[in-house]
Amino acid sequence: MAVQQGRLPRVSFFFVLSGFVLTWSVKPGERMRAFWRRRQLKIFPNHLVMFAAAMILFAAAMTPASGWIANMFLLHSFSPDPTVYVNVNPPSWTLCSELLFYMLFPLLLKPITKIGANRLWFCTGMMILGMVAVQVINTFLIPDSPKSPITPVSGAQFWFGYIFPVPRLFEFVTGMLLARAVMAGRFPAINPQLSLLSIPVGYAVALNVPFMYGFVVATIIPICLVIGAYAVADSEGRRTGLQGPRWHWLGEISFGFYICQGVVVFYGRTLLPSDPFSKPVAIGVSVLLFIATLLAGWALYALVERPVMRRWARSKPQREPVAL
Repeated sequence: MAVQQGRLPRVSFFFVLSGFVLTWSVKPGERMRAFWRRRQLKIFPNHLVMFAAAMILFAAAMTPASGWIANMFLLHSFSPDPTVYVNVNPPSWTLCSELLFYMLFPLLLKPITKIGANRLWFCTGMMILGMVAVQVINTFLIPDSPKSPITPVSGAQFWFGYIFPVPRLFEFVTGMLLARAVMAGRFPAINPQLSLLSIPVGYAVALNVPFMYGFVVATIIPICLVIGAYAVADSEGRRTGLQGPRWHWLGEISFGFYICQGVVVFYGRTLLPSDPFSKPVAIGVSVLLFIATLLAGWALYALVERPVMRRWARSKPQREPVAL
């Protein structure tokens, strides 16, 4: 059965948020090497732990060396072969894009900081047009056959429009421009809770446009509205409902939660009775797997991510000219 637009995982929010957060929290005077070291330490330890877990539990028997080697080094999403870009731990395909963002961020930051405040929205509009252009290219220039077994488009179109890291740079740069707009006081003071109403509108649009335009284009404006509205409210000290230790804890374990979900769900599912489930049992199974993923994400954060970042990610004293 083909995946419908509304059922497609939405990673645009996290790609835009990555650009926003990195720009918002940039450390003045930090060298490029120090930045790159911190970001690689952020993603690779968690990735490699879950890579090993997936290989041991289920992936080794079905993954050729050409696939798992690319996955281990977070290069697999650059391959249009679906047996490569979704192998081992499938959610890790997004880390290829994140790694590309991190490597380019110091180079992108300098020209973006030089953009005049009165041109930030124009540049943001250009990024959105770039996202549209990607799908126009995808529609008319990328082969539309053979069809993907899980989507109504070809495997090549699904890869180019959704998986391939390079076009996702438009979302990352949009997040960077959005952060600059907030810092420059150019983002309107929208009620954060009111901005959330744009999300179902974006999803409704995604359900009613050609499939490929549901990848990114249909939801990009609601995503920008929500991130910008909450950032402005937070910077002004207004309550948003996201303060407090519980939200802080959820934010800390969010990466661990994301990267372990595939292993927990795919392997955990094999430990449970076969389908079909009654509706109450299916709901119970979903809740059980969610709790297991939450606990696994917390363990990954507490036992891997936090110790590694505390031990090796701290910046050393500056001894040479800065690059950021």
